[in-house]
Amino acid sequence: MTTAKTGPVLLFDGECGLCHRVVRLLLRLDRRGVLRFAPLQGPGAQAYLRTHGLPTEDFSTLVFVPDWPVGAEKYRLRTDGVIGALRAAGRPGLAAMLAVMPRGLRDAGYKFVALVRHRMFGPWHPSPRARPEWAERFLP
Repeated sequence: MTTAKTGPVLLFDGECGLCHRVVRLLLRLDRRGVLRFAPLQGPGAQAYLRTHGLPTEDFSTLVFVPDWPVGAEKYRLRTDGVIGALRAAGRPGLAAMLAVMPRGLRDAGYKFVALVRHRMFGPWHPSPRARPEWAERFLP
């Protein structure tokens, strides 16, 4: 598992039950421990959003940063971010299956789920990490 300060980071809605489930799935898929995570509401993500002119109060879009903070300007949003996160987690086959669909269609589905995610999955209720070693992979 890596504790490096650079590398891929996924910014996600820290209050969303679905988003936390996706993060836990990515933690399980990323056996090399490369991908790190930060809630969009956190200070690091908020500073990143301000620096790059992204909305600081709209938490419906995840942001994937392939090389935090070195290449931070090359972020990817929505399904392109999911594809980037899957690739970073060492799952290029899953990423390729998603990438086959046109971006417009993928993102339309993403936006629909983003609208109903809180009703369908509820808010996130903090609980202990499933694996204590995962804690070091989260940025404030």
